[in-house]
Amino acid sequence: MHRVDVYGVDHSPWVQAVLLGLHDARISHSLTSLPPLETFLKSGVMMPAARIDGGPWQLESADILRNVGFKSITDEQMQLVRGAWQGVTHRADGAALFWGGFSLAGDRSPSFGRRLVNNFLRSFVTLYFYLLIRSLVLLVRPPDPENFGDQFLPFEEMLAAPGAPYLSGNEPNTLDFLLFGIIQCHCSIYVPPVTALQSDSRLGKLRAWIGTMQERFKDYDHLYSGAYFAPHSKPTTWASPLERTTFWLGAVLMIVLFPVTVPLVAFLAIRNRRS
Repeated sequence: MHRVDVYGVDHSPWVQAVLLGLHDARISHSLTSLPPLETFLKSGVMMPAARIDGGPWQLESADILRNVGFKSITDEQMQLVRGAWQGVTHRADGAALFWGGFSLAGDRSPSFGRRLVNNFLRSFVTLYFYLLIRSLVLLVRPPDPENFGDQFLPFEEMLAAPGAPYLSGNEPNTLDFLLFGIIQCHCSIYVPPVTALQSDSRLGKLRAWIGTMQERFKDYDHLYSGAYFAPHSKPTTWASPLERTTFWLGAVLMIVLFPVTVPLVAFLAIRNRRS
């Protein structure tokens, strides 16, 4: 394996999981914030997608991690991982915080010109996820759990076995990357589960695991949790002022074109749900 091309934004837990695995395995990879045409036609702006050594684009983070050499996880473990995502809808409680967070995420293309174009166009991706979350809140109104710490208790129990610093044993694997990716998502735009992770007295081993993961990934450039958990780390690299300006110009255009962009968001969301 020589190279993996990844599409996605590092605010996504599933993109984070793939990037964490590639970083840990020292696999050369690129990251773009705009979907390639092939995946856009198939699944819209949903992420991640990855192409290994120029092959076909693949979806689903667990499958991508398996195809680059990591262990599969069980359906039960995947359900626990998805359960640890409770509270994510609070990311869109404030439009300014949501859009501001995405403006900082930027694009990682080595080409300056392509970064500007991608930053301009990825405002549509931001609009898509903002409207998707707000629609979920308004239409479905998922209730908050009584205690956000409860969703992490199964992982605390996994870490109770002596002598294993990671969920997967002596070395991190798919399960570790998926859960740590969710924690990066929670920390990229602060949501209530972060408070539970910081202070719930029942989660001492999980906090130790977060510290172990942060030490292992101290040179990883998408680490948002370092602002909230020790050992603290430098913030992820932000988009430049010019790139952020380009993003906001794109955002203004997306608003001006609401008669086009909102129906397109609805179409993509409905098609993705049916698929």
